[in-house]
Amino acid sequence: MRAIPRGEVAGYGEVARRAGLPGRARMVARLLSHNEDPTLPWHRVLRSDGRIAFPPDAPEFAEQSQRLRAEGVRVEAGRVRGVRAATLDEQIWGVPD
Repeated sequence: MRAIPRGEVAGYGEVARRAGLPGRARMVARLLSHNEDPTLPWHRVLRSDGRIAFPPDAPEFAEQSQRLRAEGVRVEAGRVRGVRAATLDEQIWGVPD
């Protein structure tokens, strides 16, 4: 998660792949739910469809939205628009034209 640049996001599945655990998106979500490190940029991790995983009335939803907006990320109705982190393949080989 620390590798996700400020102002970008990644899905739970992408974080799992980057950690060498493909197919373990739920494991990433469980680990994040037990996170006690205030410096971990957990707010940059979203569902694969770009939505915030918390219910809209949860305080975590509001906090994640606020943190993302503070980094310049556009959040509309709980969904991030137009921003994502490069995949591992894109980081190594570049973005295809």
